[in-house]
Amino acid sequence: MGIDVLGKNNFSILKEKRVGLLTHKAGVNRYGMSSIDVLNRAPAVNLRALYGPEHGIDGVAVADETVNSGRHRRTGLPVYSLYGEYRKPIPSMLQGIDVMVIDLQDVGVRSYTYVACMKLTMEACFENNKEVIILDRPNPLGGIKVDGPPLEEIWESYVGPFPTPYVHGLTMGEIAKMAKATPGWLDVDDRIRQRGRLTIISMQGWHRRMLWPDTGLKWVATSPNIPNLSAVLGYPMTGLGAQIGGFKHGIGSEYPFRLLTFPGVSPNRLQQRLTQMKIPGLLFEQKSFIQSNGRRDVGVYTTVTDYYSLRPTELSFYMMKLSAEFQGTNPYKNVPFSKERLFNKHVGSTAWWEALSTQGARVNVAAWVNEWEKQAFAFREKTKPYWLYK
Repeated sequence: MGIDVLGKNNFSILKEKRVGLLTHKAGVNRYGMSSIDVLNRAPAVNLRALYGPEHGIDGVAVADETVNSGRHRRTGLPVYSLYGEYRKPIPSMLQGIDVMVIDLQDVGVRSYTYVACMKLTMEACFENNKEVIILDRPNPLGGIKVDGPPLEEIWESYVGPFPTPYVHGLTMGEIAKMAKATPGWLDVDDRIRQRGRLTIISMQGWHRRMLWPDTGLKWVATSPNIPNLSAVLGYPMTGLGAQIGGFKHGIGSEYPFRLLTFPGVSPNRLQQRLTQMKIPGLLFEQKSFIQSNGRRDVGVYTTVTDYYSLRPTELSFYMMKLSAEFQGTNPYKNVPFSKERLFNKHVGSTAWWEALSTQGARVNVAAWVNEWEKQAFAFREKTKPYWLYK
């Protein structure tokens, strides 16, 4: 990974520079040592400040919880929260550094906020004439799979910073490279974008067909609800489908993002209807689990039988269709504006919302998914000039 390559090169790129590090709990080297400790212990590195994304630098804050700035216990360094009063570093946060090193483990899904954190940090650094170095890491979903609706410009936000499909197939380094080169991707003056200093420390030995298990690396929880690879894969599969409508997707159980239940619908009925949707690459099996209140219950577990035929987001859109069917009325009609807006920021498609909110259970999911697949392939072709790995 980038952090290991940096060490292999004796941290030469950081010599005689005051260094800031944006990282989190999953920012570790191949041996599991925190990047904070790696840089802090390196004699050649003058580490001056730490910066933390959503969930904090220690990865324990729950989703959307404000994180305060403070001091890092082990090193005594200042920690500036980029998920508190500010999401974009202000000039005073950058005063004591010359270079910002960004070492964040992403999950390959547009609404996961670490890419947005990187974007805002790049913008602030370019505006304040600070160099940016990205330490690249694997995309756990691989670099081939691209899937889901593209994000319309109107819905760009912290859960959708760039106009990509929901599953983007890029590493953090590749996204940074594309953002730096593409007018409009960074919210800075074009001259500032062009003269901004960006270096990507690429991985060695990673290629696009590798999924996380192929790397031989241990997974470190990137956030409280993504403790393992099962949750990483489940996040794009069920996350959108559980936002509105009634589905629960295993949060609080031992199967986050993989276990489906619906109030008032038996596991037998749920399994039957999901199976009837004929979603390629998925098998639906009943599984018992322990609820957060300690009670044992049964839900429907989503087993991936063929990753290569799987379109990760497809299940979510069938969940929306089934929500309307199970409720008997359309739960996407007459939704409070704030809820509708948040949903659209995640999904990214006004046209899909209009179809879903008017047609409910009658919506033709297959037609939408097939159209998005074509757009996803076109996006993948567009990204090829920015690929760092074959």
